[in-house]
Amino acid sequence: MSSFTPNGLIVAHHGISVEVLFNNGSRRMVRVKRNSGHVVGDGVTVTGEVLNRLARRTELQRRDARGGIHLVAANLDVLGIVVAPQSPGGFIDRAIVAARAARLEPFLLVNKCDLDESAELLAELKALYTGSLPVFPISATDRIGLENVEKFLSSGYRGAFVGTTGVGKSSLLNALCPDIDLKVGRISDYKSIGRHTTTVSTLHALAGGGELVDTPGFRDFGLVDITVEELAEYFPGFEEHQNAACRFRNCRHRTEPGCAVLELVKSSRIPAARYEAYMDILKEVENQQEAARSREWKNS
Repeated sequence: MSSFTPNGLIVAHHGISVEVLFNNGSRRMVRVKRNSGHVVGDGVTVTGEVLNRLARRTELQRRDARGGIHLVAANLDVLGIVVAPQSPGGFIDRAIVAARAARLEPFLLVNKCDLDESAELLAELKALYTGSLPVFPISATDRIGLENVEKFLSSGYRGAFVGTTGVGKSSLLNALCPDIDLKVGRISDYKSIGRHTTTVSTLHALAGGGELVDTPGFRDFGLVDITVEELAEYFPGFEEHQNAACRFRNCRHRTEPGCAVLELVKSSRIPAARYEAYMDILKEVENQQEAARSREWKNS
């Protein structure tokens, strides 16, 4: 742990430079290497043109469709998962697991609730996730439900929104932070997927308290360095049954004897669809762990 006290906070990342907000309220651009590893939310000390990053309290990573690993932001407290009609399946569960593994509190934002086709989605998501995490039905364009989100964030949370392209993340940030004036992408004809317009990560203070980090959008949320044990612990829908202990401490809830989760699935206390979703991600995590072991073996 660094002994330095931060005198600044990275509030924007422009590729080869970062904007630092200093404790006295001043701001300054500082040049950095393109792959420096600095991200919005990092506490730093700046001496002249030398920037030192301090130890992070939390960090959120994701894996893209090509296997590349990206650090989303640092020192977050909460993660808002934004969805809308036609959002791809599996994104929510992966984002929840990633948030919990990173020691962040996830919450779900169901955007475009003013649209007729949102009613079915909202009912489905409330049935699946109520009890696992807060669920906020909202319309960013009509400002429906935003006061509940603002109240949630006003506790001093620093958060970020993640969501696939086209769910209205930029519209939501514009509604909560009117001064940032993010461009909203046009909706393409292909499955109503919007063109992502954000290219710079930035941090913004909310009028009622709390902070939001705007991050470039993405269409996927692959897990990074999540163990099978973490998946079993953090998967949404299993929380209320954690007192039902499995026989084996490292149970994967697949075919192990004495598995409490399998018994709950058989008795329909855990819906079969929830278990199938868990199994899909379990296979992904196991494959990643096997690939990591193979790389270690080749490099040893």
